[in-house]
Amino acid sequence: MRALAAARAVFWPATSVLLVLSALLVVVAKHESRKLFVELQALERARDELNVDWGQLKLESGYLASHDRVRSEAERRLGMDRPDPGRMAIVNLEY
Repeated sequence: MRALAAARAVFWPATSVLLVLSALLVVVAKHESRKLFVELQALERARDELNVDWGQLKLESGYLASHDRVRSEAERRLGMDRPDPGRMAIVNLEY
């Protein structure tokens, strides 16, 4: 009987300590989870903004590289224009 009482005297305090420790670990894990979720949302928001910027840059790149724009910029900035068909020569290169 005395051994059983001694075991109970050790069991309940140890169980209580483990229960409190477990509860503290749950709180820490939940807090860490919330922090990571907030960080994830911030990163997703940044990704979405970068995707918008990327789309705008692709549109701008397509516009800047279009043949009509290159031709008009060559005429406007460099004073270039299309030569008369009679002044054109076609050169065939053979290797």
